[in-house]
Amino acid sequence: MPHKSEFLKLSTADLLARRRELVTSLGDLEQVLLGSLVEQVRRCGKEDCRCATGEPHGPYAYLTPRRGWRGMRYVPGALAPAVRRYLDQGQHVEAVLAEISVINLELLARRELA
Repeated sequence: MPHKSEFLKLSTADLLARRRELVTSLGDLEQVLLGSLVEQVRRCGKEDCRCATGEPHGPYAYLTPRRGWRGMRYVPGALAPAVRRYLDQGQHVEAVLAEISVINLELLARRELA
């Protein structure tokens, strides 16, 4: 995201055009997750298991949502790529919203917020 001082150099028409461009870049908002995906390996504790000699089970993927649910949610391996895409889309949406907010603040300062 450009620094807020970069927006001072733009005309109001340019700011409005950039805001419209950002809104159209949001894409499919149904495919958004906010949080992080972590992978963990485990040892089961059985003495005769392969994990007892150094080869742990996993990796297992877990989603740590930012809001709503507490704790981690198990993500089946087949769904991990989709969860990563949703998380990437969530980061994109947050960055776009932050830039739109900066533009709107500049428009407000110019008394041209509509």
